[in-house]
This record gives sequence, structure tokens and C-alpha cells, in this order.
Amino acid sequence: QVQLVESGGGLVQAGGSLRLSCAASGSGFSINAMGWAHQAPGKRRELVATITSGESTNYADSVKGRFTISRDNAKNTVYLQMNSLKPEDTGVYYCYVQASWLKYEYDYWGQGTQVTVSS
Repeated sequence: QVQLVESGGGLVQAGGSLRLSCAASGSGFSINAMGWAHQAPGKRRELVATITSGESTNYADSVKGRFTISRDNAKNTVYLQMNSLKPEDTGVYYCYVQASWLKYEYDYWGQGTQVTVSS
């Protein structure tokens, strides 16, 4: 099992910034891709940023140029730097980790952290 602990959500005014963190823990696993998903109120969860083990990144169009994903492999931690926040960025942000154990791959999700952007 891999446990994910997220932090960094909160309330911010439009145009402001927040930094989310997600630390993964668990023995015997190799962490592969990591990412963040956004679920706005009443909408489906959407992956907004991903980063591979080789640190290749991919972003949803809605956050390109404003959000930056990064990772610290030594700490098994993924970060999401969110700048120029907009009210539509409001919602719950979930950390995502793809991990390998032996020849198997598993997807894990964090418990979510609330981000509220006021206009």
C-alpha cells in the first residue's frame, strides 16, 4: 500500500498563488508517474498536471502557463505551484501516484485538499 498525504490548500484571492504538496510513503514500491487532479463543485475529476519519473510534464489547457508541477524523488513528494489563480480553479485537488510493486502497477489517490479562489 502507498499512503498519500496532501497539504497546502486554502483560501486565496484571484490572482494569488498557492503551493500544494503530496508526500507518498510505503515500502517495496517504486513511484512512477505523479500528478494532480481538480474536481470543481458538481463536476468530474480532471487531471490537470502530471510528471513522469523522468520529469516529463503535461498540463491541461486550463492551467498551462499558470501551474507548475515538480517532484522530489528523494522525498517521494510531488508539488503543484499554482499562480494567477482564478475563481474557476476552486475545488478539491487530489494527488495521484502510479506505483509499481514487482510486475504490478497500482494507482493511488490522496484524500484531497480544498482550494477556494475568491473573486
